[in-house]
Amino acid sequence: MVRATVTFISGGARSGKSAYAENLLVSQQGRLVYIASGVAFDAEMQRRIAKHRQDRKDAQWLTIEQPTNLHLALPQLQEGDLILWDCMTTWLANEMYEGIEDGNPCWRRSGCLAQKQQQLMNTLLEISEIAAQLVIVSNEVLDEWPHYEEETEVYRRAIGVQHQQLVQFSHNAIEMDHGLPIVWKGEAPI
Repeated sequence: MVRATVTFISGGARSGKSAYAENLLVSQQGRLVYIASGVAFDAEMQRRIAKHRQDRKDAQWLTIEQPTNLHLALPQLQEGDLILWDCMTTWLANEMYEGIEDGNPCWRRSGCLAQKQQQLMNTLLEISEIAAQLVIVSNEVLDEWPHYEEETEVYRRAIGVQHQQLVQFSHNAIEMDHGLPIVWKGEAPI
């Protein structure tokens, strides 16, 4: 089985990651699938989600809202899909706080986060065996401060580990900076 071309795109807030990722796929022939991890918890997130939806409206994207348990999106995917997953860091935060309503979030349970990250990599491999293209978007966050509270440090470390795994898994790794793609692995698809 031929594995999809996988492109990992990271960058800071408002760096142009999502627009670049969308442009990679809309120029190709195939069904466009947008797997969204965002949850509109507050007004800012509501605005960001609305903007992303507005940006995609003309391209006829199938949107799958999957803030956690990415593997649950698998039955909705078809052979040859052009898939954009936006974004890994939002998914990670959602998974870290799974169980918080009971006072026992995942990030506090031994091995929980590592298990979720391993399941993620297994799911991405399955997606790459279905899709023609898979584009994964993530944020570059939390790499400048000298000290963080415990849960923020867990999140920061998890992002670092996940980014390294995603870059290794991907054919192309691109960092967006001020709207410009910086290619760290492979080549710029556009």
